[in-house]
Amino acid sequence: MAHLSLKENYFRMLNREIPEYVPTVNFGMPIGLPELAPVFGGFEGEKKDIFGVTYVTEATINYGALPKPGDFILKDITKWRDVIKRPEFLDTIDWELCASRDLANLNPEQIHTTWVSVGNGFFQLLMSFMGFDEGLCACVEEPEEVKDLLNFLLELNLEVGKKYIHYYKPDVFMGADDIAHERAPFVSEAVFMDLFEPCWRKQVELFLDAGIFTEHHNCGMFGPFVPHLIDMGYHSWNPAEHMNDFPALKKLTVGKLAICGGFDSKPISTPETTEEETRAHVKATLDLMAPGGSYAFMGFLGAQPGDEDPMMRSRWVNDEFEKLRYSYYN
Repeated sequence: MAHLSLKENYFRMLNREIPEYVPTVNFGMPIGLPELAPVFGGFEGEKKDIFGVTYVTEATINYGALPKPGDFILKDITKWRDVIKRPEFLDTIDWELCASRDLANLNPEQIHTTWVSVGNGFFQLLMSFMGFDEGLCACVEEPEEVKDLLNFLLELNLEVGKKYIHYYKPDVFMGADDIAHERAPFVSEAVFMDLFEPCWRKQVELFLDAGIFTEHHNCGMFGPFVPHLIDMGYHSWNPAEHMNDFPALKKLTVGKLAICGGFDSKPISTPETTEEETRAHVKATLDLMAPGGSYAFMGFLGAQPGDEDPMMRSRWVNDEFEKLRYSYYN
């Protein structure tokens, strides 16, 4: 019989201890000012972020938001000082008033998370300003200008991060900077270490020094950079998608960094998949990922064309996980 609450059990994992039972991925209840948050979507049409980048959505991507194609605000990285300005909104915030309002009705049973402090992560902001073609070229052709821009963004993030720590006192800081696609990171390790790693490190150190748990969000084939997350002191990484080499990563991360995710839904994502096959796949995943701790399960399955009951397999997944999650730790 479990004695720890879901929150306590999750924190035990983040604290690099063996949890009482296998946790589930918890992105937390976001706290902080929505004006400073990344533009994720959930709207129709267009919306500008705090730096003036126009984001657009459409139904084909579930109304997720992307920078408007062909409408990038920065054409020449050497001119960034003329284009990327300190958001005026930062100087109008009554932090004490906002925090007292936002924190008044928080549920103490939930994990309270603050995401990146000013808009998106460093790589994502650069690409949103310039687009991938110009942004990636700038990293190679004008690295010193890129560093200057990133350090400008870093100072804004540190300024706001200090306010969040003082006024909001989050349980978890969620750093997010999607720097990988399905087959590899977007940049080489050398470019990452020269341009982006120093900013990630200084940002996470702010929260680590304050005694706050830290999680890092990165989709895609992020595995090659996981050793650097460990070195920076991050507590966990999500959503840890299926294209990563989890047998190798598991050996590297146990006791050092929690892998939150690690579930490959593709083998069971057809209407023909049987209940037996689905449950066996869940068990195989847990048998690989759960031993030693440093792991949280996320078994989401999207609806597939032709399903009479598109959520049936998800119910099988969740039911099998609930049956097994208490059997891996003493």
